[in-house]
Amino acid sequence: MKKFKWFINIEKEERWLNEQLQKGYRCTNISGLGIYTFEKTDKSYVMRLDYQDYLSKKKLEEYKGIYEDFGWSYLKGYWLSGIRYWQKESDDQNEIFSDRESKSQYYKRLMGYSFWFGMIFLIYSFGYYKDPEIYHDGLWNMENDLFWKAFLFETPFALLKLFPAFMVVLLTGSYYKAYRKYTMLKEQ
Repeated sequence: MKKFKWFINIEKEERWLNEQLQKGYRCTNISGLGIYTFEKTDKSYVMRLDYQDYLSKKKLEEYKGIYEDFGWSYLKGYWLSGIRYWQKESDDQNEIFSDRESKSQYYKRLMGYSFWFGMIFLIYSFGYYKDPEIYHDGLWNMENDLFWKAFLFETPFALLKLFPAFMVVLLTGSYYKAYRKYTMLKEQ
């Protein structure tokens, strides 16, 4: 079974993947385009996602070795995004972060992830929105049916132009949520 889904928040992605596991579908592959491949299983699995900054080949092998020693199998990880997918059969130790310090470092890395991707979209937005017109100039001079046809035709393109600003808002929200969780863990 294949499903298409796109996530900005990796905690929501992890929750969704675990919901699929509860339905009896184990993830076997994740493409960079948001296509998830599942297979039916009778076993109970758990999936965890971790965000890591760039890891050299040697550091990646060490990182994978640590988790594999605890029974986790490495499903996928992308160099650019830094998100690592881990899966194992469910048992009494289903968390990859066992202490407050490692969990707070996780949220700190998530803050960095949201911040830098947000900055990329923000910089892109400034360059993209030099011309404040979202719709074509001549649209507002049209009348009656011609106006509505042109308006409906151009609306998807106008929404596409707003996509970078929308991403900045989403990533700012993601940063704020990670920041709140990080500060809560630091205060305890």
